[in-house]
Amino acid sequence: MSGKTWVVADTHLGHPNIIKFLRDDGTKLRPFEDIETHDQEIISRWNAVVKPPDRVYLLGDAIMRRKDLWMLGQLQGRKVLVKGNHDIFSLKDYAPYFDDIRAYVVQKDQDGNKVIMSHIPIHPDSVGRFGTNIHGHLHYQSIDDPRYVCVSLEHTDYRPIELHQALRLRGVR
Repeated sequence: MSGKTWVVADTHLGHPNIIKFLRDDGTKLRPFEDIETHDQEIISRWNAVVKPPDRVYLLGDAIMRRKDLWMLGQLQGRKVLVKGNHDIFSLKDYAPYFDDIRAYVVQKDQDGNKVIMSHIPIHPDSVGRFGTNIHGHLHYQSIDDPRYVCVSLEHTDYRPIELHQALRLRGVR
């Protein structure tokens, strides 16, 4: 059974401070009143687009507290975790919720060009080997280089986006 392919980064489920962080202009990073509303909305928006047979690459910073790991089970799809800097638990803690856990993923786009998916953007000297780096970590910021596409939730209306849509964002931001 195959489905669509989605990408997303920086869900930060169960991270109370994520709703307190501010952008450079002083506005809230995430427009939610409390962490419970944040988590419910992220899960709801995810499940509104992702269906059980779909593949989702979650590019890091999935969950912040071990006691909240159960929320990963609420997210539909066949998930691959690309570990981020906040994904600090043992692999066995994440394994029940993901088909695979990686440091990065390399695959080809619809034109046969290589794409590397990572949590933190890769160095510009390395991105040339792949053509495009889909990443997270930067939240609302982005790199002014058409080879990079940030899919942190702040760039994707707080939901996963299809891989082919992410690739269309090259050079747009």
